Amino acid sequence: MASQETLYLKLERNVEVEKEDVQLSDLGKLVCANKDILAHAKAMKVYKFKDTKPQRQVVSVMKIIESLQKLYPELTVENLGETDIIMERVKVKREKGPAQWLKIAFVCLICFFGTAFTIMAFHNDIGINKVFMKVYEMIAGEASDGFTILEVAYSIGLAIGIIVFFNHIGGRRITKDPTPIEVEMRIYEDDVNNALVETADREGKTIDVS
Repeated sequence: MASQETLYLKLERNVEVEKEDVQLSDLGKLVCANKDILAHAKAMKVYKFKDTKPQRQVVSVMKIIESLQKLYPELTVENLGETDIIMERVKVKREKGPAQWLKIAFVCLICFFGTAFTIMAFHNDIGINKVFMKVYEMIAGEASDGFTILEVAYSIGLAIGIIVFFNHIGGRRITKDPTPIEVEMRIYEDDVNNALVETADREGKTIDVS
C-alpha cells in the first residue's frame, strides 16, 4: 500500500538538461522501497522547456511534493536535498577536430601570456630589479649585472610557489585538498544560484504551490 511507503528525495541545487521535458529523475536522486512508486516518480514530468521561453526555470520542492501526492495521496515524501531547484536547458556542442584544438591552444596562450604580463607588470611596479641589485651589491660587494643567483633563485621559487598554491603539477594534484580556484568557484556558484532563486521568487516566476 502507498500509505506504508516513503519516498526520499535528494534534489540538486542546479541541474542542466539537454532535453525539453524535464523529469523528476533529472533533478536528483530518489529512493523508495516500492519499485512501482519509484518508477512513476522518476518518470514524472516537472517542466517542459520551449524555445520561445527562457531556458532557465526555478521550481520549488513544495510543488514537486504536491504533484507526487496527487499521484499517491497516501505517500510520505521526505526531502533531503534542496528546497529550490534551478533547471537550465543547455545545448552542448560536441566539436571535434582542428577547431577544438585551436580553441584549446588559444585559451592556453591567453592564460600564459596574460599571467606573464601580470607578473612582469607587478615586478616593474615595485622595482624588484633595483631591490635585487642593491641586495647583491650589499652581499657580494660588487655591482650586479642584472642576472645573478638572486634572480635565478627567485624565478625558481616563484614557479614552485605557484605550483604549490594551485596544488597541481600537470594533471595531477599534490594533495587531496581542493585548490583555491576550486574553492572560489564553488563560492561563486553558490552566490549565483542564491541570486537566481531570490530573483525568481521576487518576480513571481518560481514554479511553486499556490
